[in-house]
Amino acid sequence: MTDRITKTCSQSRVIKTSRVFPLDTNNHGTLFGGKLMSMIDDVASISASRHARCEIVTASTDSVDFLFPIQKDHSVCLESYVTWVGKSSMEVFVKVISENLMTGERQLAATSFLTFVALSKEGKALTVPYVRPVSEEEIMMNESAPMRAENRKKRREHSKTLGKKINVNVPWG
Repeated sequence: MTDRITKTCSQSRVIKTSRVFPLDTNNHGTLFGGKLMSMIDDVASISASRHARCEIVTASTDSVDFLFPIQKDHSVCLESYVTWVGKSSMEVFVKVISENLMTGERQLAATSFLTFVALSKEGKALTVPYVRPVSEEEIMMNESAPMRAENRKKRREHSKTLGKKINVNVPWG
């Protein structure tokens, strides 16, 4: 991109609703955490792709906070959007809402932040559009993003240091 344009958070918004079936649940009758994490990565990647309009890759799942169990036969609604950008990176926020389909009661079940990087066809980092928050929620997420970005940087450095000390030899040999 030569001229860096600005897009609103809502231009990357993705909303996906699914019913929780018995095969989606664990022995507690609630949605498998791993299944929800896959759904989160799916919608977040679409938000990042909509914002960048190029190839993207998940750089990190910064947080997944399970706040309320999602029951069998409830619906699960995921809403994601880009909250903040660096030069080639994008932070995506995902909120997960559980709905009891019999009563209509809705609860915030989980929140998550993920980071994606925009790539060229050759695998090189590309500059992404700026993002402009509009709603109260978007502004709150955007204003608190630099703190999360600093935490990501610290965590990544810690992971690199830890990675140099971890044994990768075959454990059975």
